[in-house]
Amino acid sequence: MKEDDPPLPPLNKGGGRVPVLSPEGKPLMPTKPSRARRWLKEGKAKVAYNDLGVFCVQLLQEPSGEETQEIAVGIDPGKLYSGVGAVSSKATLFKAHLQLPFKSVTQKMTARRILRRARRGRRINRKLPFEQRCHRQKRFNNRRNAKLPPSIRANRELELRVVKELARIYPISRIVYEIVKADVDLTSGRKSAKSGKGFSPVMVGQKVMVQWLNQIAPVTTKEGWETSALRKHLGLVKDKTDKSKISPETHANDGIALACYAFVEYRKFIDPIRKIRGGKWFGSVELTDCPFVVIARPKLYRRQLHFENPDSKKPNPSQYRKRKGGTITSYGFRSGDYVEAVKGKKTYRGWIGGYSEANKVVSLYDINWKRIGQFSVSKTRLIKRSTRLLVEQRKCS
Repeated sequence: MKEDDPPLPPLNKGGGRVPVLSPEGKPLMPTKPSRARRWLKEGKAKVAYNDLGVFCVQLLQEPSGEETQEIAVGIDPGKLYSGVGAVSSKATLFKAHLQLPFKSVTQKMTARRILRRARRGRRINRKLPFEQRCHRQKRFNNRRNAKLPPSIRANRELELRVVKELARIYPISRIVYEIVKADVDLTSGRKSAKSGKGFSPVMVGQKVMVQWLNQIAPVTTKEGWETSALRKHLGLVKDKTDKSKISPETHANDGIALACYAFVEYRKFIDPIRKIRGGKWFGSVELTDCPFVVIARPKLYRRQLHFENPDSKKPNPSQYRKRKGGTITSYGFRSGDYVEAVKGKKTYRGWIGGYSEANKVVSLYDINWKRIGQFSVSKTRLIKRSTRLLVEQRKCS
């Protein structure tokens, strides 16, 4: 099977500017869609693909100049969802709604812990004295508390992956990251009675995330109330009714507001004559249409290659367990590949999440990793190889 080129996103889907790369792959300032269209028609540029699905062009000849203006990226981290935005002083460039893998990683770690304890329980003969039991010696000191929990690390690494992909197509000069603060009584470990705020998992790993982002561009941190203040000043809408809703109003607008802190600031002043204090916003930024992207991570099983429970339908159930997981199929597809499948008169697009050798079918999943259905291998066409990201563009204004 021959791999086809990825589909071209519509040049003006969601509006916004088109990222531009130099012949060497260096990110330059984005351009208008009409100019990018003219470059492609005249043979001065070609389409450059990226893992975020953003339409991008690469020049085939040296540009007239490589001077860039300031482009900022804002990140609004969360436990289950995060918002990312990229802006310049004259245009909004990118919005993203990230569906974080917190729950799926937690479930996998819980299942792994249960199975590991069951194996150790079967191995150790508890009738023997403790000194004679088959206890494995510890390989390292696991009580240092110097590492991030797997679920938190997975969340932060997904955000970092998106920022790295943005840095490949935009000349990012600053990153604004929102930090979470909560008052906790150190003696009892409960939330403080003064603020009413308790502990949040988002607080874990904030310092490490800032260190990672500093390797890409200088990082500025803001608190939640600062994000809310600038969002209201810019007139961006915030939807607090359902945070799982896939729309720019839930989390992406917070990322845009954070990025705008690179161009807008609030300054306090004191009037000595009237003896009053106040403040005023200085600077300006233009909010325009831009692509809105939903990003998630495929829920694959790379190491768990069979189900825990044996198959009761087999003659000898204790010796047979159904296959589970793996990233390679027998038909040339891989788990996470973006494909197009036909069933009847309808055409479906989704990501490979499983297969059956007996029936020669593959399972397709949507952006929420819900199974669309099973499709014949002969009627399935590969569109794009797996990038370990599920990316879907939505309409945005």
